[in-house]
Amino acid sequence: MTFVLQKADIQALAAALDQAWRTQTPIAPLSETDPSLDVAGAYEVQSFWSDMRVQRGDRIIGRKIGLTSEAVQKQLGVSEPDYGALWRSNFYPTSNGRVEIQASDFLQPKIEGEVAFLIREDLTGGQITAKDVLAATEACAVGVEIVDSRIADWRIKLVDTIADNASFGGFVLGPWDKALPAQDLAALTMQIHRNGELAGEGIGSAALGNPATATAWLANKLHQFGVTLGAGDIVISGAISKMLPIGAGDEFVFSLSGQPDLTVSFI
Repeated sequence: MTFVLQKADIQALAAALDQAWRTQTPIAPLSETDPSLDVAGAYEVQSFWSDMRVQRGDRIIGRKIGLTSEAVQKQLGVSEPDYGALWRSNFYPTSNGRVEIQASDFLQPKIEGEVAFLIREDLTGGQITAKDVLAATEACAVGVEIVDSRIADWRIKLVDTIADNASFGGFVLGPWDKALPAQDLAALTMQIHRNGELAGEGIGSAALGNPATATAWLANKLHQFGVTLGAGDIVISGAISKMLPIGAGDEFVFSLSGQPDLTVSFI
């Protein structure tokens, strides 16, 4: 049997995710409640949910890339990453390299370290390369993503995480460094200390071989949906470290090669 996802179904699924986010009450996997949901439909749900938020006054200020790890792709049976929107209301600005965040802002959060890009020029045409990305980048920075899921117990399949805005919770940025894009991003190393102890580490090549390659994938994927990765957009390009669970009272220090430490505390 072939299922066809109707507009009303898309709206209902987006509304369910929005309700889960606003009430801090997780829901059953969409892949179980609506078997008609495929990847294309999941992106439609994500887009409709973003539109709902924009209509309420939120703003999309960039994009996040997920599933850049080969191991995670194999786990979910996919061959490419996914993406979601970065909402302005879920950006946590720092002061002197530190930020405190309410752990209760999230349902079941985890945290990971990434390389962030500030795009200077539109990336159009659908055949963007890593070289094109670097030429169009104003600066890079340490990026920290708080990953969250509106799906109960993280019981997700690919369509669940795509619809759920690629399991986005929030993000934090270190200071922008205009010299960083000229460095070998694949060779950057990151360490994460949680409450004073080393809890995770990784290398830039973990994100599709190079964070710029991941960002090129994003520009080309967005092009398929008629969306441009444009000047002023922020991109957090995919985890180069493993996800770590978050609890109230935890303090995480992110150290990326040549960059000032970024400290994220949860209260």
